[in-house]
This record gives sequence, structure tokens and C-alpha cells, in this order.
Amino acid sequence: MKFNFLRKENKVVMNYEGAKAYTMTPAEELYSAVVTTGLSNATYEKGNDRLARIQSLIQKNDPEFVAKLAVYARKDMYLRSIPLVLTTELAKQASGTDLVSKTVNGVIQRADEITELLAYYQLANERTETKKLNKLSKQIQKGLVKSFNKFDEYQFAKYNRKAEVTLKDALFLVHPKAKDENQQAIFNKIVNDSLETPYTWEVELSVLGQTKFADETERKLAFKNKWEELIFSNKLGYMATLRNLRNILEAKVSSDAMYKVCNYLSDEKAVRNSKQLPFRFLAAYRELKTIDSPYLSSILEALEDAVMVSAKNIKGFGFDTSVVIAADVSGSMQQPVSPKSKVLLYDIGLLMSMMLQSQCKNVISGMFGDTWKRVPMPKNGILRNVDAFYKREGEVGYSTNGYLVIEDLLNRREKVDKVMLFTDAQLWDSNGGRNSFENSWNQYKSFNPNAKLYIFDLAGYGKQPLDVRKNDVYLIAGWSDKIFDVLNALEDRKSAVEMIKKVVL
Repeated sequence: MKFNFLRKENKVVMNYEGAKAYTMTPAEELYSAVVTTGLSNATYEKGNDRLARIQSLIQKNDPEFVAKLAVYARKDMYLRSIPLVLTTELAKQASGTDLVSKTVNGVIQRADEITELLAYYQLANERTETKKLNKLSKQIQKGLVKSFNKFDEYQFAKYNRKAEVTLKDALFLVHPKAKDENQQAIFNKIVNDSLETPYTWEVELSVLGQTKFADETERKLAFKNKWEELIFSNKLGYMATLRNLRNILEAKVSSDAMYKVCNYLSDEKAVRNSKQLPFRFLAAYRELKTIDSPYLSSILEALEDAVMVSAKNIKGFGFDTSVVIAADVSGSMQQPVSPKSKVLLYDIGLLMSMMLQSQCKNVISGMFGDTWKRVPMPKNGILRNVDAFYKREGEVGYSTNGYLVIEDLLNRREKVDKVMLFTDAQLWDSNGGRNSFENSWNQYKSFNPNAKLYIFDLAGYGKQPLDVRKNDVYLIAGWSDKIFDVLNALEDRKSAVEMIKKVVL
């Protein structure tokens, strides 16, 4: 079963390039918008427009689906902000059941998400002062009561920050009932501002940063020693290690410390537990390339190993299944995934396509813009290859002529099993002709009836280049390596929406 429910008719619309496109069902559209948003500006939508569209789509969807999508986005797609938005908006329309409280409990995985949820609730309900939050939704309050009992003193202390809504504010608003005496003692410490200062890299470096040193040599030695202490303490988490690689290298820590860092970065269990989005490894890789360090090549290799851990989970295709993987490198893909990120949709398309092709044995790969070019991608060195491809930016032009991928197969009379496009889905014919992706695919299906088309939507604009209800067309969206789990589900004749419906609240 594909996306063929909740819709009797299929409405033809125009995409942002003025080409024919199709609307999605409310469930499909909400799913693709949610899993491709960093609540940032996209090429065709400002961040607040995306938020407004998500808010309106929530109202068009079944509340239980919205709840399950929120938990899926947090637990499976590793997104943090958007699940809190879905939960808060859901509270506006789902009352009288425990659906919202279950959702709150499902999406809050870190202590600071309690305060972040309340901060968004304040914003969404136009409460201008924290004290006005006392009219809190009963269901949100009920969910937060459970959440307060998930965390220990260290976790609360780690995220006890001076923010719009503090942990103390949250405690007074929610009035959680402690699960035992120890938990009550922790709640009392939150009230009295007496949580024990946690041993974290931020705290340790902050203290060191305020220390006066005799000279620069003494300062550098102190920071070198501190980084070594943090590394050997096992208190430097995976994300903190990843984000501080430049600082660690520049501190010139010992060879033993670097050995431990490299082992940690490439450790299979640590990578899986870290739940890092694959593009985080690419961001770290790029950040380091200009550093002069004898350990640089070892660190870059450890990052390559970490990405391969993510790729290893992908159930690729063997020698008996022919696959075409095409990466959209058009101008509209030159868009950062969030305001502060240097990673573009362009990068994610290349990274995801290379991760998938590394697990396929019988594969044609390439990139398209004004033209389509077949470019063999090596199986290893994924991050290195993404960067090599990036340097070829402009080689195929900047339009989104995805139909050329299909036309090439037709011209060669080449039968393949699966065609996969990593794109923002704004496909058109920039040459002024009437070539449409839909027509090309229809022709190809006549020639090769068993072929399947998978569109990996990386932007979530809410329009698709052809009707996903027929002709073996499937839609997948998101930036996490978990999108390949969706691909597996599609192979078993289930849709992404069907997967989300199976989430247990």
C-alpha cells in the first residue's frame, strides 16, 4: 500500500518553478514538512511561513496521527524543536483525552526540553509573561509531571540555564509529584537554586576561561591539561567531542588523548547511541580540513568510519537489483538546513545518495541540474567524496531538469529496477520545452513496467512532481539515516505514513 488513502481526487497545482505538480494528502504533507525542517528559511519559504503551514496542516490532520508524528520525529528522526511545536499545537485542538500528555512524555528526552516546551507554549499562546503560563493546558501539565521524574540531579543541573523559562519556573508551573524521596530532594534543590554544579566540559572550560594566567604559555598548558582530563574522564559526550574536535586539535593534547578520541568517534556502539544526523559528520569534517595537525588524517578517517556505521545499517540492494541514484545539485538546493548551519540541502542530497550507493552492488550514480551526468561514486570515503563532488558545483548547471535522468534511460533502452532522486522536488524543464518528469516516467513505465521510482524529498515544500498513488512512485522525506528504514518499509509495501501510524504512544 502506498499513499493512497484519504484522497478521492488528485489536485494538480504548480510548483515554485511553474511546472505541473500534485498536492499531497494532509498526512503526507505534514510528514514531509516536519521531517525536513530546521525551522529555518528555505529557498521558497521563510521560517515563519513554514511554521504557519505546519500549524495549519496540524488542524487538517487526525490528532492521533499528529501525536505519533511528533514522537516519530523526536525518537526516529532525532529532531528536537519541531516535536515540541507539534505537541503544543496539538494541545490547542485535542482535549478531553490523554493523547497530549502521552505525546509530551514521548517527545521529552532531555531535561532542557521541559523548559523549551514551555517557552514555545508561551510564544504560541501569546503569553507575554512567564507568570501567565499558569493557565497551562492540563494535558501538557500532566505530561510534564511524568517528564520531571525522568531525570536525575546531574541531568537537571546540566541544563539549568538562565533562559526565558527556567527549571524553577517550570517546577512551580507544573507541580510535579516526586516518585520517591531522592527525587523530592532534587526538586527542592531546583527551588533553592542549590543543584550541584555538574562536571561538564562547558562548566570546566568556563571556569578555566575566567582564570588569570601569568602568560600565554601557562594558559595554553592549562587548556591542554583540561581537554586531556575531560577526554579521559569519559564525561565528554559524543556530540561534545564531535563539536570540539577543532579545540582539541588546537590544544595539542597528547597522543594518548588523540588515540582515545579517534577510537571513540569511530566506535560503532558510540555512533549508534549518539543519534547524530549524518550531516553533522560532514560539518565536522569540513571544519577540520584547514587545521595543521599531525593527527588530522586520523581524525578525518575516524569521521569516515562513523558515517560508514550509519551507512552499514542501510539495507542496500545486491548485484541482482539495478539502481539509479541521482543527486539534485540545482541552485535551489544551495540552501542551509538552518540559519546557523553551513550545511546545505545540496550537501545532504550528495551525502544521502552516497551513503545509499555505498550499500548497492549494481548502481548508476550521478548528478543533475541543467543536464544529467553519470558520475561513478566510490564505495568508501563518503565525506571525502561529498567534498570532491561539491567542488564540481556548476558542472551540470543550476536548473532542476530531473526528467533528463529518465530520458537518458529511455535513449539507452536501459532497464533498471529502481530510480532514486535526492531532490527538493522542484522539477521542471528549463529549456522551454514541455518535457515533464511525469511524462518521462510514464514513457519509461511503458518500456519497463517493473521499474520503481523513489523521490527523497529534502525540502518538504508540499508539492510533488507526479502522482505518488500510481505507477510505482514513492515519496520519502527527511535528513536522518532513518529515511532508509522508510525505504525498507516501502519495499514491504508500506508507506511512511503507515509507519508513523504504528508508533506506540
